[in-house]
Amino acid sequence: MEKIQKIKYILLFFILLLAFFSVGNVVNAANLYFSPSSGSNAIGSLLSTTVYVSSADQALNAASGVISFPQDKLEVVSVSKSGSIFSLWVQEPSFSNKEGTVNFEGIVLNPGFMGSSGKIITVSFKVKALGVVDLNFPSGSVLANDGQGTNILKSLGSARFSLDSKGSTITESTTPTIVYGTPSAPEISSPTHSDPNSWYSKKDSSFEWKVPDDVTAVRLSVGDLPRSTPTVVYSPAISKKEIPDLTDGIHYFHAQFRNSKGWGEISHFRFQIDTEPPKPFKIKFIDGNETENPRPTVVFDTTDSLSGVNYYKIKIGEGDFFNVAPEIVKTNPYTLLPQNPGKRNILVQAFDKAENYSVNTEEFIIKPLEAPIFTEYSKELTSGETLIAKGSTYPNSKVTVWLKMDKENERSFIIKSGQDGKFTFVSEEKMQDGVYKFWAEVEGDRGAKSLPGEKITIKVIQSAFLRIGSWAVSFFAVLIPLIALIVLIIVLVWYSWHKFLFLKKRIRKETREASSAVSDSFNLLKENVQETIKILEKTHTKRELTKEEDKILKQFKRDVEDAEKFIKKEVDDIGKLVK
Repeated sequence: MEKIQKIKYILLFFILLLAFFSVGNVVNAANLYFSPSSGSNAIGSLLSTTVYVSSADQALNAASGVISFPQDKLEVVSVSKSGSIFSLWVQEPSFSNKEGTVNFEGIVLNPGFMGSSGKIITVSFKVKALGVVDLNFPSGSVLANDGQGTNILKSLGSARFSLDSKGSTITESTTPTIVYGTPSAPEISSPTHSDPNSWYSKKDSSFEWKVPDDVTAVRLSVGDLPRSTPTVVYSPAISKKEIPDLTDGIHYFHAQFRNSKGWGEISHFRFQIDTEPPKPFKIKFIDGNETENPRPTVVFDTTDSLSGVNYYKIKIGEGDFFNVAPEIVKTNPYTLLPQNPGKRNILVQAFDKAENYSVNTEEFIIKPLEAPIFTEYSKELTSGETLIAKGSTYPNSKVTVWLKMDKENERSFIIKSGQDGKFTFVSEEKMQDGVYKFWAEVEGDRGAKSLPGEKITIKVIQSAFLRIGSWAVSFFAVLIPLIALIVLIIVLVWYSWHKFLFLKKRIRKETREASSAVSDSFNLLKENVQETIKILEKTHTKRELTKEEDKILKQFKRDVEDAEKFIKKEVDDIGKLVK
């Protein structure tokens, strides 16, 4: 019986051991490897290889590694993240030609990656010397998307490349050593694609060269091979060539001169065409399109299969465009500069190296924090007092209090709220007479801000004693000028009345004298008239007057009588007026 029990324990042990190794095989199912992992490259050429991860049995969400290379034979030119499965980079891919290493560490967002060829990065080396080089991973890790970060790396691959002198350095425009008697290689230039290392969005290309005097023909060709013998002959030789509607990609223009000695050396001119924009992309906010975070994190990474993404241009709201390099964007995500509360758009343009671009826009909202609330304050103060106002807001936050008097410019004061969110504002200066308004804003620890809070109005008035004194001053300031004005008016009236009486007296005197003079003169005139009438009447006794003379005499008497009555009446009226 005891023997059977031991056998059971042994079988249980082997079953557990088998299960352990089975689980290990399932979990440790990921590999890091190079592709291509072998090949032959010439000195001066570019050697490119891509790092892949495979995880066929379990989803992964992170991977990291260090690539080692012989720095005496290879030199890293660039590290590209284009097409990578990683959406977040814990450590931006970097390299050191001095130490001979390339480092990377990235994250795949949920649900992770599962497959046999997950692209991570592409490394381009420049071949410096002859020999055989090995690329390998001194260290690496692949973490499962299981919530625990289990390392499921099973193996680290390696690569071996042969570096030789075959097809040595291909320059974009070469002038080989002149073979005796035959023409030297044409010196090619291009008005449309001048820089062999740049990308252009023009499909129509043109090339130019100078034709020596002894050259009788030239032959040309365009193709994808870096070194090729041209086949199309032009005789007599031409000095330029236009080639329309070329396809995207890297092309080579080949040219060769001929003279009486034969065909000379060949020139190979490289030019690059890319007319397709980067792939369409979406703009996604990690925290959602509505957030209180003033620096939202946004994802807008894209790729360009040919020339590669060169830079991004970003415009937020009504602001200006600004450029961002892909290295700064860190592929995904990119954190915006601090934004004020409100709704606005973000516009992103992704430019490739040929200046083609894709564009997308997205709307987002920065939600404001709740504005601070004032809970204790005086609605009316006396001139010379200090304003004290208490309020509440978020704990340990920066509170900006604004104070404005009538039409003056507002002033700001910054204070800090306590752990309980309480704060107290004490004005730095004594309050003067007038009407004041004050309000507050708050800024959180992440830079999030609130909108201005409710504006509170208070009055600052003088004390009772000063108000009475001010009233008295104002009263006497009005009364004294009023009394002076009344006195002045009385003096002027008295003086005017005195002058009037004096004038009236003089007029009365002059009137009496004028009346007497007029009366005396008229009496004298009357006497003279009567004497004249008597003379006429005496004459009438000697001869008979005519009718006309008699009529005139009677009329004359009547006129004298009427004049006497009129003058007497007017003199009497004047006398009545001056009494």
